[in-house]
Amino acid sequence: MKSKYTAVLIDYLTITMGVCLYAMTLAFCVLPYKLTSGGVAGIGTLVFYATGFEVQNTYIIINVALLGAAIIELGWRFCIKTIYATFSLTFAIWAAQRIFEMVDKPLLFGDELFMACIISAIGTGSGLALCFMAGGSTGGTDIIAAIVNKYRNMSIGKVIMIVDIAIISSCYFVFHDIQRVVFGYVLLVLATGTIDYWLGRNNQSVEFKIFSRNPNQIAETLVRNGMGVTILNGEGFYTRSERRVIISVVNRRERLLVFRMIKSIDPFAFVTMGNVSGVWGEGFDIMKVKESKANAHIMVMLTDDKQDMENVNQQLGPGFQLRSVREIGCDTEHPINKDILSPDYVVRTRFVKYYYGYDCLAVDPNANPQAGILPIILVTGKAATDHPNIQRFATFEDVKNYLLKNKS
Repeated sequence: MKSKYTAVLIDYLTITMGVCLYAMTLAFCVLPYKLTSGGVAGIGTLVFYATGFEVQNTYIIINVALLGAAIIELGWRFCIKTIYATFSLTFAIWAAQRIFEMVDKPLLFGDELFMACIISAIGTGSGLALCFMAGGSTGGTDIIAAIVNKYRNMSIGKVIMIVDIAIISSCYFVFHDIQRVVFGYVLLVLATGTIDYWLGRNNQSVEFKIFSRNPNQIAETLVRNGMGVTILNGEGFYTRSERRVIISVVNRRERLLVFRMIKSIDPFAFVTMGNVSGVWGEGFDIMKVKESKANAHIMVMLTDDKQDMENVNQQLGPGFQLRSVREIGCDTEHPINKDILSPDYVVRTRFVKYYYGYDCLAVDPNANPQAGILPIILVTGKAATDHPNIQRFATFEDVKNYLLKNKS
């Protein structure tokens, strides 16, 4: 429990650091040089330049209206951090402006507007990246970006850039100066690049290929430390000897641990390591690609009888497609798949969902409707790693209605 609370505390400290960095950059670099940043803070700067109404006031008014969307789409856990970041940034902007006034409003870079633009981009981008790395958001367009990133493999920085173009373009109507618009775009592009740099560096993974005379012990050690391992059979061309190649993809922060484990077992192993730009699958990110509406919902049915599958497919309709256990690559004779042979149909369907990721259907021949045990079992879930959602139904029409109602 202590480690859990420590992780939460670190998250909030990271958000606080990001908020403070953003606010100080805004007060000391952006506002004195009349630059326009993106997001709701950018709207606040435009209102400030035009009317003198302070940035934090506009910022909090708009964000209160947007927090409802964050609660619905991103969940309370994200929203709590977003609320904290939003109100913290509101206070931090106010405090940073008071500090700026106390030190006689210095122009830190003299007349170097371009230098102020660069530092503003690095400061605001790094501040936002710290908030995102801790699982939070500073509100506004950040909420929109986080919602899009939840469902699509689109970088948060790019989403923010698209949404913010209109905001920065609007500064022309305040200053009637195209140069201000250009500097606003420069600030936006550099801030976007800063966000993507920090987020990409934080999530970067590496791939190891290990050629060793003791592959089994290395593989077992990696697995015991929570790392995934795949072993390929190969042959040394010169020696014509069989070799087993270990492949493992791990987080960048774990690379030194892997090297230590390899050296302790086989200091003469041949090892290659390469950076991986993206990793999707078990233990890493989920593929956030929105499926075409024309694609059928694929499920597995625990039967090899083609006639049974055709009958069920007809009852479910064209929006669904059934596959057998063999079609998804589940070899029932393999020892690792022994649970699939269990007479308990709930165990069988849960096994398919957990290890292969597909929603799974089965008909329980031992079900007794009179005793309240319905015959059709359905195991669903958003991902293979989720806790399986086990449902029982009386007819396949009920299954169809349930899936259509709960379609994401």
